[in-house]
Amino acid sequence: MRYLIVVPDGAADRPGGPFGERTALELADMPRTDDLARRGKVGDVQTIPFGIKPGSDAANLAVIGYDPAKDLTGRSPLEAVSMGIDMADTDVSFRANLVTLTARDGGAPSLDIPFEELVITDHAAGDISSEDGRRLIEYVDETIGSSDPANEGRARFYPGISYRHAFIVKDGAPTESGIGDVVNESPGYDLTPPHDVLDRPIGPNLPSDEGTEFILNMMKRSFALLTDHPVNAARRAAGAHTADAVWIWGQGRRPELATITEKYGVKGTVVAAVDLIKGIGLCAGLDAPEVKGATGTLDTDFGAKARAAIDAYEGGDDFVFIHVEAPDECSHQGDAEGKVRSLSLIDAEVIAPVADWLEANRGKTGEEYRILVVPDHRTPLSIRTHSSEPVPFVFYDSADQGDDATHAFTERSGRAGVRFSSGAKLADRFFGGGIQD
Repeated sequence: MRYLIVVPDGAADRPGGPFGERTALELADMPRTDDLARRGKVGDVQTIPFGIKPGSDAANLAVIGYDPAKDLTGRSPLEAVSMGIDMADTDVSFRANLVTLTARDGGAPSLDIPFEELVITDHAAGDISSEDGRRLIEYVDETIGSSDPANEGRARFYPGISYRHAFIVKDGAPTESGIGDVVNESPGYDLTPPHDVLDRPIGPNLPSDEGTEFILNMMKRSFALLTDHPVNAARRAAGAHTADAVWIWGQGRRPELATITEKYGVKGTVVAAVDLIKGIGLCAGLDAPEVKGATGTLDTDFGAKARAAIDAYEGGDDFVFIHVEAPDECSHQGDAEGKVRSLSLIDAEVIAPVADWLEANRGKTGEEYRILVVPDHRTPLSIRTHSSEPVPFVFYDSADQGDDATHAFTERSGRAGVRFSSGAKLADRFFGGGIQD
């Protein structure tokens, strides 16, 4: 048996957005996925447990069979694993986003404006290139991170991909810069993701809990450093969004997960552009190849992801997990047409060719296969951030085919189908006995 899970990140939506009562899934041209739905099972699944914030960390863990309430130790540590950062058990990792700030009236940010009154207009700094992002993060680290004597070598920024970077803090006694015992304080931090603060003053969402003064100070100092950096000067001249500050969030310690082989007896690969998903895969014992042209945005090379999946199967893998970030990024940017287009491209350039390979392999070898297409969470265009409602799924089993013309990969079709109370329960059935009527 071969297994394929495809996650169009944030694909699920709500009625009442820019398309009225219809959603991007209902408008997208996804004939291959809808055919899998017609011949398979549809339903919805609660990937976000009650009390857990609706993030891609929790949701993707759930999709591949873990319980976020027990297994999630923070978002950034998963990314750090993918980035090859050697974390001690006592280290705390934070996500460090490069963000675009403006004044309340939309004008350019200025050191004359109180930091609290600035507004995040883009959580991704215009999808900044990894090269520009690296230059800025390395400059921040050299100035207020690892090279700042006041931190006593306990704070370091690491460059990642595009706007997504890491900030690692080691434990110990308080320092001159105010780090303190971050390991013990960090579980109480209530640090807000930047995509939850779009287009409104950041003040009410800045770190304010006891022990977070050090984090707030780092964010403010990064703004003072980056506003006039040559990278930003060049981006401003080109009409691109600038990377005006580092927004710190998503903290946690290194996770310990049972592997997918231990859980389900399969060997596999994760195909993804973003460090978070590759980190989840690596922690779960999956291979995580670099896919040339995979960017995590609408300009990603969708076909390259399909080819990487097929290569994994031809190399002997039983299971491939393909993650596509583009629908989520379009939702955060408020790009409704881009979200629809990304879903159509996922169907045509990712799902169709890999499904074709699995079917051809079945014809040659008799090996059956299963395909699960499921968003990790909803990212409604109306709110431009994540939400916790159940998401629709398509479950196709080549050995258990039906024919129901009412089935489609949409929120409405999902609600009328089989309900799963957790992602882990759906994954258990996917890798186990399947879904029975």
